[in-house]
Amino acid sequence: MDDPTRRRQGFRRRSWCCTFNVPPSSPENPHLSQHYRNNNSKCKTKLGPQKPDSLSRLTTPNSVPNSPQSSKSGLTLVGRILSPGRVSPIDHTDSFEDQHSSRAIPSAAAAVDSIARSGSQSFRAKIESPNTHSGLDPGRIDGGKVGGYDARLSLKGKNGGLLVLELNSGVLASNSEVFAGLIAGSLGRRICRIEVPEVENLGVFRETIELMFEEDIAKRLVKIGVYRAIDILEVSASIMFRRGFTSCLKYLEAVPWTEEEEEKLRNLFTRLKFDDATSTDILSRLCPQQSTDTQQNLAKHLISSITSCSDANARNELKSLVKGLLCKSSVYEKEQPDINKEDFFAVLQSCLNVLVNLFEEASDATPHERMAEKEIGKPLIERISKQVDNIIWLLDILLDRQMAEEFVDLWAHQGNLLKMHERASPMVRYELSRVSSSLFIAMGTRKLHCQWEARSGLLQAWFGPMLLDFGWLQRCRKGLDMKALEEAMGQTLLTLPLKQQYVLFMEWFRCFSKHGTECPNLSKAFQIWWRRYFLRGSETYGIESR
Repeated sequence: MDDPTRRRQGFRRRSWCCTFNVPPSSPENPHLSQHYRNNNSKCKTKLGPQKPDSLSRLTTPNSVPNSPQSSKSGLTLVGRILSPGRVSPIDHTDSFEDQHSSRAIPSAAAAVDSIARSGSQSFRAKIESPNTHSGLDPGRIDGGKVGGYDARLSLKGKNGGLLVLELNSGVLASNSEVFAGLIAGSLGRRICRIEVPEVENLGVFRETIELMFEEDIAKRLVKIGVYRAIDILEVSASIMFRRGFTSCLKYLEAVPWTEEEEEKLRNLFTRLKFDDATSTDILSRLCPQQSTDTQQNLAKHLISSITSCSDANARNELKSLVKGLLCKSSVYEKEQPDINKEDFFAVLQSCLNVLVNLFEEASDATPHERMAEKEIGKPLIERISKQVDNIIWLLDILLDRQMAEEFVDLWAHQGNLLKMHERASPMVRYELSRVSSSLFIAMGTRKLHCQWEARSGLLQAWFGPMLLDFGWLQRCRKGLDMKALEEAMGQTLLTLPLKQQYVLFMEWFRCFSKHGTECPNLSKAFQIWWRRYFLRGSETYGIESR
């Protein structure tokens, strides 16, 4: 073996020996282990009320290599032990003694939320006599002196983990009312041991204890973040760490939340109640204190504002927003009551009235005096297109809510618009056929269900204008799917009685033979009608005659 290889192996052996320079406690060599620890007592890590800059320079020779260290206070994880106080190996003399103690730490209990327990009922204080640790180095636990580590906090996770924190009892008692009550019964004793069973998250509990040693908790919470701060708030409330949960409440009230954080905070406030005034401010963000307006009235106000909006870009953006909120497919639908259909139809009727006035203006049926009073600025075509867009947008919401059946009758009886359609310019009148197209597509794709009388009235009124405007619809589609429109028109025609189908299909045949592609191609539906009317119809007549 070459020299570099021997050097590397030698380095590993020295690191291994240095790491385990203290023999572990065992029944075979308790005195030997104590002898080594007494000699190395000056190397022990101490934490507590020390200066932060001195804490970052502390080292522990008994640490496992590559063990995680706290960037704040130089904490060391040894085995299953983490501590914001001082870290001790789990295999010292206390471990051997605890194995024979009649009051040993029990195994983790069944999974129960630790916050559901109240105050001191969640924890148990365990007092050790002065003779229990008579063989320990006085530098390890300062025997109740100021700055000493005279309290041992054992946290048992509900999933079986164990975390032991060696702390100063004065810091615990001054920050937590729960711990103060448990420590009060151990006055005059050397060490107070406190057990916390079934901890949900050991890391969060440890961070909460670390905040007791912080002078500026708010600055630490900024680094921790909102999601973790909610967990710390819950633990702080359970141990009555007032300075901790007050700082958490102030921090959470001052920052924005994501939807996940908001839901988590909402769940916490349903389980816990805080007397702090800041919690009222948080609750006001989670739910309205008093309802100033109902959802139905608010929806009516929103749609009225959108239909009267003059800016096209803003109007389209708001339409997309409100439609997403009011449609049944919305993520908020489960929390909203049904919208008021009468309010929607009132706005629809208002848009139709404006549309009639605009077509009167387009057909020169409006007196010049009235035209002088009209809004001047935007072209007539743009104003007509705006009102048609508003009607189609409202119709889409009604179709999603399955409340558009009445609009079929309303649109079929627009006699004034039908008369002005004949006199208006093709570049203006095709806008009316856009509304008819939406209805045909909804009925042909089975999204709109209405009686055959309503379907018949709609086709008798607007099928002819649709044939005339189809060419302009192809040139100015505005998001309209022409193939879907042709298919839907044919399917809608096939829902009528056969005799009425005959009249409408003959009208289409004459128009298509003259104008070709300027008319919709209903050949597929025409073939189906032909087979039903002449072939299967005769068979049906023979069956009925029998």
